[in-house]
Amino acid sequence: MPVPRTALGHRREQRGLRSRRDDVMGALTMHYLRDRLRRLPSAIGYLVIGGVTSVLSLFAVIGLLLVVALSLVGVGIPAIPEALRVLRPLIGVERRRAARRLGEPIEAVYRPMEGDLRRQLATAFTDPANRRDIGWLLLHAVTGIYVGVLAVALPLSALNQLVIPAYWRLVPAGAVDNFGMAVDSWSTALLSMLIAVPVGAVALQLPVIAGWQATAARILLSPPEDVLLADRVAALTATRAAALDAHGAELRRIERDLHDGAQARIAAVIMQLGLADQLREQDPAAAQGLVRKAQDTATAALAELRDVVRSVYPPVLSDRGLASAISALAARSPIPVVLDLSQVGRRPAAVEAAAYFVIAEALTNATKHSGAESISIVLGGAPEVLAIEISDDGVGGAGEAYGGGLAGIRRRAEALDGRMELTSPDGGPTVLRVELPCGL
Repeated sequence: MPVPRTALGHRREQRGLRSRRDDVMGALTMHYLRDRLRRLPSAIGYLVIGGVTSVLSLFAVIGLLLVVALSLVGVGIPAIPEALRVLRPLIGVERRRAARRLGEPIEAVYRPMEGDLRRQLATAFTDPANRRDIGWLLLHAVTGIYVGVLAVALPLSALNQLVIPAYWRLVPAGAVDNFGMAVDSWSTALLSMLIAVPVGAVALQLPVIAGWQATAARILLSPPEDVLLADRVAALTATRAAALDAHGAELRRIERDLHDGAQARIAAVIMQLGLADQLREQDPAAAQGLVRKAQDTATAALAELRDVVRSVYPPVLSDRGLASAISALAARSPIPVVLDLSQVGRRPAAVEAAAYFVIAEALTNATKHSGAESISIVLGGAPEVLAIEISDDGVGGAGEAYGGGLAGIRRRAEALDGRMELTSPDGGPTVLRVELPCGL
């Protein structure tokens, strides 16, 4: 009896749906395998290095136990603060590794162990960061070495299971072991290829295991939110104090410039005009000379007033923008300057002013001290951060001194919640990098 046309169409539709579902499942499986295989080498490297640091952690734990044992008889008590300090570089390595793995920073917040032995011991026992470090060392010493061995053994075992059929007859009988079963026939050799599937599947989970290890490090080694908040408040308090100091110093400079410069010249103009008025009838020529002198003095006073205004906020910034202002600074520099301003754009006025004065101060410092033949200035960064990099090929050896230009640059950056990095080895080159947040 022929199948009705509607039933035949329904069956074809069902077969088409199953085919598309199989295609989707196959594509998802291939994507999963490619993703795991792509992440597998870095996960193996992470876990193997973790195995090495696990051995170091085991020795560190043994050393701590020795210090504790000696402390029971009073001998090891002075060594407790130093023992905790010695552990921090190893903990720092694990903290940085986990941060790179997870793609997010893990802050290190320790209370300073300062003062006499009693104060250092009090800090050592009350600082939560020390307890977190010891907890991580214990966990890592117990688990890290085993996970590191598995990270090497599982992929090698899976590969070995796959190639056993190719070499089992080339070695002495019983020399090839297949998880406790001697490979002495083709059936057992082919069975090894089947065993490679679950072993390989477990090996593909190594990226997940690496993520678990990094997450455990983050949980144990990250300070609580209230500690981070307290440190942030302290940093903002220090930044605010520095900003107020810088603001006060700037006001004193402006007052000094006005008092010693423009104000003195304007007073001289008044005196000269008064003398000219007295001599106007008795000696017109002398009066005319005093008037011309007063005019010259007034012109000089106006120029000084303009300089003071430019030192507060250069008009070129508002008129032509940061790129043009920096170009003008570079043109006035006695050292040739190479500029890269392709990614500047307009930024908040306070940020542009800070960037202008940072570059002006850096050029002044380089001119006075670097002995450089060329300077490079690069401005750019994301929209939320203006990055400034100034480098020269001078003699290097630059350092921050209290009240110096570099210290002033740092204050300007920190006043906007930015940061400054200076690299200046002896012999050069000197590289100054300043980042200024724009979300004001």
